[in-house]
Amino acid sequence: MSGWNTHDIPDLGGRTAVVTGANSGLGYVTARELARAGARVVLACRSEERGREAAGRIGREVPGADAEYIPLDLGNLDSAREFADWFPYGRLDLLVNNAGVMALPYGRTSDGFETQFGVNHLGHFALTGLLLPALLAAPGARVVSVSSMMHALADVDFGDLNSERRYRRWVAYARSKTANLLFTHELARRLAATGADVVAAAAHPGYASTDLMAAGPRAEGRKVAERAMELSNRVFAQSAESGALPSLYAATAPGVRPDSFTGPSLAMWRGGPAPSWRAARTLDDTKGQRLWAASEELTGVVYDGLKR
Repeated sequence: MSGWNTHDIPDLGGRTAVVTGANSGLGYVTARELARAGARVVLACRSEERGREAAGRIGREVPGADAEYIPLDLGNLDSAREFADWFPYGRLDLLVNNAGVMALPYGRTSDGFETQFGVNHLGHFALTGLLLPALLAAPGARVVSVSSMMHALADVDFGDLNSERRYRRWVAYARSKTANLLFTHELARRLAATGADVVAAAAHPGYASTDLMAAGPRAEGRKVAERAMELSNRVFAQSAESGALPSLYAATAPGVRPDSFTGPSLAMWRGGPAPSWRAARTLDDTKGQRLWAASEELTGVVYDGLKR
């Protein structure tokens, strides 16, 4: 498994994929390689300029690629509904919930949720539920949610999901990544109870060189911290090309198990895809069901057709 690479991706001709946050970094590499394998790929991105540029770049790097940009702002539930209403393809074979924000100053989404919890978890919870009919219509479909090894730092706080009592940016990020894993766990359980031919799995990139870590300091004008993050990326991180491999494996490799967690093989840091350690709390049925119920209440999105 650790020797797995993009040349091992099977032919995806005739399949449709949606990748959130596909305009740069891990999401861009994921979308490009799915397109290279023959999939029709929808780049679901907040920035129209960057989304269209990324789709055009994929077309130049992969001649004949079928890649298109469609707007999606995961911090806006109306945007998720508009995206699902637009989706015209009848069936969805691959949904890669890749987009995310990291360690930002305290803020709220347009729906009033703390930004990291709202974008990283609730936005993807809503999008997946709204696209569920298209996923169920595609035998062997997969939903891959991108978490992080940083999930180990904090559990979900059900008494303060939106960090209203106290906000610590890295704790909030870790909680949102724990939520990604609890969502995957509960989605996999419900799909199995329903008998649906859909696999829900999770992945993480280890420490990959992307713009995510520098975005928080940049937003606050902390130039020294921004440069420190950029230097750390150059010295310690693996490339976005390598960081995307666990997501691509979880999305395309034969035999991926429901609720599996794939990451880099070397100490969860770098290397080829391999089964990854995860905190035991992310496999807790009670917590998964509790987060699911809270997410349905907060977003108004109910997964019709899945058994509890």
